[in-house]
Amino acid sequence: MTIAILLMGGLGLIVGIGLAIASKVFYVYVDPKIVAVDDVLPGANCGGCGFPGCSANAEAIVAGKSSPSSCVAAGEETALAIAAILGVSVEAKEPDIALPGCTYGVADAQTKYRYDGLNDCRAAALLSGGMKVCNIGCLGLGTCAAACPFGAIVMGPEGLPVVDEEKCTGCGTCERVCPKHIITLSSVTRRIIKEYTTEDCTTPCQRACPAGINISRYIEQIVDGDYQGSVQTIKERNPFPTVIGRICPRPCENDCRRQYVDEPVAINFLKRFVADYERTQNERIQPFKAPDTGRRIAVVGGGVEGLSAAFFAARLGHTAVVYEATDRLGGLLNSAIAKYRLSEEILQWDIDGILEMGVEAKTGQMLGRDMSVAGLLDEGYEAVLLASGGWDSRLSRGGEKEVETPLPGGLLLLDLLRSGRDGHPTVACEGETVILGGETLAAKILEKAREAGAERLTFIFREDPDAATAAVLAEAGAQVLTGVGVTRLFGQGEALAGIEVRDAADGQVRMLDARTLVFSAGRFPELVFTRPAEEEETAAPAGAWIGTPPYKQPANAGEIGLFAKGDAMTDFSGAIRAIAAGRRAAATIHMLIYDIPLDLPENVIQPNTVVQNVDHVEAVAPVPRQIMPLADSRELARQMELEKGFDTAAAKAEADRCLRCGLICYRSVETLQPSEQIRDAVNA
Repeated sequence: MTIAILLMGGLGLIVGIGLAIASKVFYVYVDPKIVAVDDVLPGANCGGCGFPGCSANAEAIVAGKSSPSSCVAAGEETALAIAAILGVSVEAKEPDIALPGCTYGVADAQTKYRYDGLNDCRAAALLSGGMKVCNIGCLGLGTCAAACPFGAIVMGPEGLPVVDEEKCTGCGTCERVCPKHIITLSSVTRRIIKEYTTEDCTTPCQRACPAGINISRYIEQIVDGDYQGSVQTIKERNPFPTVIGRICPRPCENDCRRQYVDEPVAINFLKRFVADYERTQNERIQPFKAPDTGRRIAVVGGGVEGLSAAFFAARLGHTAVVYEATDRLGGLLNSAIAKYRLSEEILQWDIDGILEMGVEAKTGQMLGRDMSVAGLLDEGYEAVLLASGGWDSRLSRGGEKEVETPLPGGLLLLDLLRSGRDGHPTVACEGETVILGGETLAAKILEKAREAGAERLTFIFREDPDAATAAVLAEAGAQVLTGVGVTRLFGQGEALAGIEVRDAADGQVRMLDARTLVFSAGRFPELVFTRPAEEEETAAPAGAWIGTPPYKQPANAGEIGLFAKGDAMTDFSGAIRAIAAGRRAAATIHMLIYDIPLDLPENVIQPNTVVQNVDHVEAVAPVPRQIMPLADSRELARQMELEKGFDTAAAKAEADRCLRCGLICYRSVETLQPSEQIRDAVNA
């Protein structure tokens, strides 16, 4: 017995010594902060943070590769606890919620075949993309619900996923397992910066709307009597619903599928109806906004685009301040539209709604006169948006014989050509001068630029000039560049230093010295001014800034440079297009601040994009379109509006004409429930 005890004790001693030696040899240091952060994380290992488990995320957080608030399964308390461990502050994080994006379940949609196989959407998708004719439609087998680690998704009675927003953590598991990408993460920020792609269930009217409003949704809410929800849906993409409900050219109605039966739905009149409902209730209905980010944004220009950009920036959580040169907001809407179509009261109502979203406005403030780009950046603004409008805006504020210089080193060609003539002020061109456009006036521009002090001249044309013009410029020693676009501006303080140009053919980028940049388009371009990014700050001098144009509208995503095809050359042809430009500008600001690439998705929807659609509808009964009542001569004499608007009965009758379209699905007799069929028969 004694020998056995000694042997076991000796063996234990030897093993212990071996383990001690091994622990020293193979010791791996673990940062105590990683251990502390890992202990705070919930251990759900859902992958919503983008890392394979909580331990990996803890390492990334300590290394600065992940945010203290990156855990989607935990709350604000966890983020604050992690920030305390690291000794940093944490920015409020907007929650992501899973959002199903399909309109019709398998039972109501057109199908190619009956599926009888594995109860998994991924398996069904392997058979010709699934049983639905719609190539992106939800297959309804509940793979997302089965995969959700938090039990936040169930399959509803229509065969579509239903999300419990209180349980959903935004981990993205459902998004990753859905073979059709029908269910995706959604938030205020994601919705504002989103451009529609071929993976989205968009309707023809929605794709035709420059602002991309979810038209079928807000009309469905009118049918249900949910006017507040309808207003919120509209304001997701349009902060001027009352104005646009009166003056929109209604391109959406041109693509309404109802026209295959009788007449398009009165989409814009329905927008006006719910917007007027909000106004007559005198109770503001606002869409959701993201938590405060603590970041300040300056918007120069109080027209439709500038106000829209400020509205969307405020919804993104930023503090937005609008600087307007005149004494009132609204731009050309104050003077370009007859009062019987758009009264001051209506315009002011929508402007007040934008201000109530948290936007601050300062009137009588002109960039280049009362403040500067560099000065605003020095005040703590993280971005400055230039949206000052075109020559027609300048005329409307009586500035025909004034030289406005909101952009450091920037001039309008009109001011250069009229310099010193007929009472117009004299302008100066400093050092290297770049002329953007003006092919037909090149010889005259050359002469005036020399008189104004230009030392070296570079002309940038979209196409090659004619032989005579090329000869004149070559003889004068001017450089001519064609097939390139100006993509960014660089400066320091109150001076322009250079411009970046990109070759449209090979994509090569190069820098040009420039002290003066002359625009032939009759307007200054929309630009977002920011300080250089952290990695560029070491090479940039103090007070340096970069001017970046907002990303292009999807219809012209392939165009390069300022004033390319699709860009505004004068003020916008429709306020709805200016609203869309304002949203893109706000999205650009947000992306620049958070270092998000400005590239559009490869599958973004453009006019020539092949999208599944229909060219006729079946089993849809004709229903007359509601007629907008008009004011008579006596009412017009009392300064009443020309169009009186729909009453509740007319609005509901017109809204009920909507086919509730999906990508190719629509409401027909076959898709109606029995009660709906009876109601539609009565209405007919």
